[in-house]
Amino acid sequence: MIPSVSAFFDKATNTVSYLVADPATRRAAVIDPVLDYDAASGEVDTRSVDALLAAASEASLAIDWVLETHIHADHLSGACVVAARTGARVGIGARVREVQRIFRPVFGADDVVPDGRVFDHLFADGERIALGGTQIEVLHTPGHTPACVSYRIGDALFVGDTLFMPDSGTARADFPGGDAATLFRSISRLLALPAETRVFVCHDYRAGGTRDFAWETSVAAQRAHNIHVRDGIDEAAFVALREARDATLATPALLLPSIQVNMRAGRFPPAEADGVRYLRVPVRARGSVMALP
Repeated sequence: MIPSVSAFFDKATNTVSYLVADPATRRAAVIDPVLDYDAASGEVDTRSVDALLAAASEASLAIDWVLETHIHADHLSGACVVAARTGARVGIGARVREVQRIFRPVFGADDVVPDGRVFDHLFADGERIALGGTQIEVLHTPGHTPACVSYRIGDALFVGDTLFMPDSGTARADFPGGDAATLFRSISRLLALPAETRVFVCHDYRAGGTRDFAWETSVAAQRAHNIHVRDGIDEAAFVALREARDATLATPALLLPSIQVNMRAGRFPPAEADGVRYLRVPVRARGSVMALP
């Protein structure tokens, strides 16, 4: 089966969300939806989700699943908004429990029970679920984070942050629970799929602005042209390259709000006594700064 794939690009976070459907039955899944968040003002809106759901309505699609590839560190998830409006179930890789255990104490998130229960379904590696007359195959692809999964739907593969467009390479592996060697093995697994497999990435940064934004490639193109894994690079060389590059990368601008919301399946922390929901910013001191009045 060749699924229909519609992409929705959020330029503010360089994130691509997908609406994937079985054309015969009109059943659909949403992958990595974005909740719009302005860090300067703290304002949230749903324009990205609105656009995606409007497209689904226009095409007479019924959304059964919201599929998260991982706990994103660069945008807030719109999963709970999609679920609330459509009745869809929200799924993520089973090792999300590890990510919750890592970050729960960082943010004093006492409401977060680190067993993944806030999600409707935790996927095991190799699990298959129905999407109309076809199936979604879940591939555990850790390395960027422990919980990363890719979704194979017909001839289409949705890889999250594991791979980028060939001229942009691969995901960073320096977040807590990430590992460059593990990432290499996950990528090798994906590149062993049929060459004609369509590959859809979660982000595009235009490789320095020298081309238009893009998000669809193929296994064949990744094998031949990905700047981090082409030419038969071995694991040791990849790890050296990945770790050297990671040492130069800045913290994602929305990391702190994203982790807090996304480990709650797209929900904000519970409201305080004044009825307001607050995000926390851990303060880390350098030198003697904390001794200042």
